[in-house]
Amino acid sequence: MSFLIYFILILIIPIFAQMKVKSAYSKYSKVPASNGYTGAEVARKILDENGLYNVKIEETHGVLSDHYDPTAKVVRLSSDIYHGHSLAGTAVAAHEVGHAIQDKEGYTFMRIRHKLVPVANIGSNFSWILIIAGMIFSIYNLALLGVLFMAAAVLFQFVTLPVEFNASSRAMKQVVALGVIDAGEERETKKVLDAAALTYVAAAAVALLELLRFVLMLTGMNNED
Repeated sequence: MSFLIYFILILIIPIFAQMKVKSAYSKYSKVPASNGYTGAEVARKILDENGLYNVKIEETHGVLSDHYDPTAKVVRLSSDIYHGHSLAGTAVAAHEVGHAIQDKEGYTFMRIRHKLVPVANIGSNFSWILIIAGMIFSIYNLALLGVLFMAAAVLFQFVTLPVEFNASSRAMKQVVALGVIDAGEERETKKVLDAAALTYVAAAAVALLELLRFVLMLTGMNNED
């Protein structure tokens, strides 16, 4: 029964989060922003107002594939956001610029997340292989190493949360202060940002559940020894 509950949770949590963000994006991507700006124009305006003239804006493929690349100093916006004039586009573009502002100011959690990237990548890609191999061949230390790598990946997920929430908070402050949105659009803009943040919360929750499952399996393996 406990395994069934676990399976349901790791299945439902991300699906629910994706449904929320897709619903909010779909709804507000059809609502034109009163300013008439495209997402690219919103991004450029906020960047320039914060002295980030060196940060470029590029169009990228995919849906909701928007991101900020701190290495290249580029805000990449999906085609719908880059060219669109919607409230959803305004919110997403401003959020990604929020990351650029974090980078400029040396935001602590962003620096920590950047340092965790190499080990988090190993944890995401190989930890379960080490764990399963350790259990199959009864090599406790190998399984333990896998759990430690997975823990690093989970830590990365949780460090990501303040980074994303802070970027959204910065985005709201910027679009309000610069008059990018009017008072009547604040609530809708925040809904888009909150829905997007929910996907990161869901990812962190699922990662933690997965880690706890393997920790319990490892504990049982150790007790058998």
